[in-house]
Amino acid sequence: MHQVFENRAEAGRQLADRLSAYEGKSGVLVLGLPRGGVPVAFEVAMALGLPLDVFTARKVGVPGHEELAMGAVASGGVRVLNEQIVSAFAVRAPELERRIRIADEEVRGGELRFRGDRPPVDVHGSTVILVDDGIATGATVRAAVMALRAQGARRVVVASPVAAMDSAADVAHVADETVIVRTPSQFIAVGAWYRDFDQLEDAEVRALLEQAAARLPEEWRHAAHRHTHSV
Repeated sequence: MHQVFENRAEAGRQLADRLSAYEGKSGVLVLGLPRGGVPVAFEVAMALGLPLDVFTARKVGVPGHEELAMGAVASGGVRVLNEQIVSAFAVRAPELERRIRIADEEVRGGELRFRGDRPPVDVHGSTVILVDDGIATGATVRAAVMALRAQGARRVVVASPVAAMDSAADVAHVADETVIVRTPSQFIAVGAWYRDFDQLEDAEVRALLEQAAARLPEEWRHAAHRHTHSV
């Protein structure tokens, strides 16, 4: 029987141990991919004394090859396109725009549910620790990294309790650093590595974000406020 995490909170604490070099550092933000990545990111942010936010990203898949991203849409209205892939697969403009619009609507819906009217933290010039509860194909994580770079992140660290071995290698090509607790050769699914892998409600995600904001040291709250911007 493979060793599993008790739940996302325990997984987050183990992940935080691997990220101790970032403890209390200025200019470092923790972003959780919703929904499952947020409770993991919460533990990381709390252990390291760093600001926490949610980062919603959707890849825009190639028609007929959905796992292959020809672009990404993410928090803050970011749109990133890989023109080479769009050209190589001869994706017509109307289909491209349709897919971008659908992804954009999903992101905006997520933003409203998770953050409400509160603006996202501006990642420009920052080191971002991007957290998910597990990396299966890695497509969403890679899309998020693309979007964070487009927003001007100085460094992107992808962190997760567990990842498929091949996917971890793929993500390592696009991130500045990857921190993974376990990379099993036989992955199966993210949920197989957790004893408790309950689906999260939107309200639970919102509560964690609010709790993290309230527990930030005073100087971090001021810094986070300075870095916020309107969507």
